[in-house]
Amino acid sequence: MPHDQALGRVRLVGAGPGAADLLTVRAVQAVASAGALLYDALVSEEVLALAPAACPKIQTGKRAGRASMKQETINRLMLRLARRGLTVVRLKGGDPSIFGRVGEEIHFLRSHGVEVEVVPGVTAACAAAAQFQFPLTNRRTARRVVFTTARVEDGALIGDWRVAADPEATAAIYMGGSSLGAIAQHLIAAGRSPATPVAIIESAGSPKATLAAATLSSCRDFTHAGEGGPILVIVGDVAAGATEATYQDSAWREPDALKG
Repeated sequence: MPHDQALGRVRLVGAGPGAADLLTVRAVQAVASAGALLYDALVSEEVLALAPAACPKIQTGKRAGRASMKQETINRLMLRLARRGLTVVRLKGGDPSIFGRVGEEIHFLRSHGVEVEVVPGVTAACAAAAQFQFPLTNRRTARRVVFTTARVEDGALIGDWRVAADPEATAAIYMGGSSLGAIAQHLIAAGRSPATPVAIIESAGSPKATLAAATLSSCRDFTHAGEGGPILVIVGDVAAGATEATYQDSAWREPDALKG
């Protein structure tokens, strides 16, 4: 369907893991020029502050296991705002293309003639690897990375863990905190060694991020007593190298030779 020139457009923008300085330049420009902003619950206040003061800002929820605006409602809202001629920014935590329902939104908007742009962002697994200083791949022990969610659409734990059980893969498991024991049991049953290192990271990329080290075997009885932030589970040999470094500790500083 050809685009209606009277329509606005929608930009599906990755807000990254929370810190405003981890946004891409394109994401900052998109937020700063937004005519209307629809944002997920995990988007930080410092990122929202980049939007124009007069821009309407609508919180759409989207926290796992909590009440939130239905996807159909979000779709209709984006369409309604675009039909007013506005540039709509749909601001999503992390990267829009990783568990962000970006495919559904693109299909809906394009089917109604609305122009769509996707702006990538830093996903939680990459933010966690940088923050706690471990790689996601290793040329000897981790030749693949598997991005997976612990749950399917109806909230049930996914049933097939064979890909994540590959001993040469790093498994980055999103939304897995409440089912960590069951996940560990499934991975061991699928063939992953009980001694496999595990990093359990809450609020990856945030100054409040926490790291807990475990193995698959110990995860079966693991109880996380955190602050309620999103939990990412990294399974694989690379997780053994995770340390309690933070972005603040390891921030890049401009060399004296480049100053002035």
